[in-house]
Amino acid sequence: MRLLIVDDHTMVLDLMSALFASEKDIDVSTAATYESALKTIETNNPFDLILLDFSMPGLVGLEGVSTVLKQARGCPVALMSGVANRDVAKLALEAGAVGFIPKTMQAKSLINAVRFMASGEVYVPNDFMNAPIDERREHPLARNLSEREYQVLKGLCKGLANKEIARDLELQEVTIKLHMKNLCRKIGANNRTHAAMIARDAGLF
Repeated sequence: MRLLIVDDHTMVLDLMSALFASEKDIDVSTAATYESALKTIETNNPFDLILLDFSMPGLVGLEGVSTVLKQARGCPVALMSGVANRDVAKLALEAGAVGFIPKTMQAKSLINAVRFMASGEVYVPNDFMNAPIDERREHPLARNLSEREYQVLKGLCKGLANKEIARDLELQEVTIKLHMKNLCRKIGANNRTHAAMIARDAGLF
């Protein structure tokens, strides 16, 4: 099996490459940028499967996914992400992707999923697609936040800068600043540092 892994995070790329390279029948290629992925696909296709990180510079949402699908010329493409939701997964499948893999998936399950998709099947974890959407709204601090405001606050509590949050959520930095302003108002925070303190003290994350 020929597998191409595309991810701009070096640690993720190295770990996944080592994981699949340990399988005797899997030949692993990697690409650390969207542009190099397109070039690799053009010069080294056909692959049996392309694993594509949904959140990386140059790949603009589903439009970027469509470009990869077109470049792949029929080679199966699956998305992987740590931030995308089920709506993104559904749209990707409708666009022609053969699967969606959360980055939280365990190693053995990941290998099995890759083999499944490379054999021509479509794969999306049932627990990901069927998990309750609004579980986090049980927390009183999160009830009045929009989904985006909640995601921005979560990134803030991870210590991410606005630019990093914007990249992870595929948004413009100015949009993140607007969400930050709104969520601070809703939870009674004076600034982003205060907002993170309030969220942590309340046990939201």
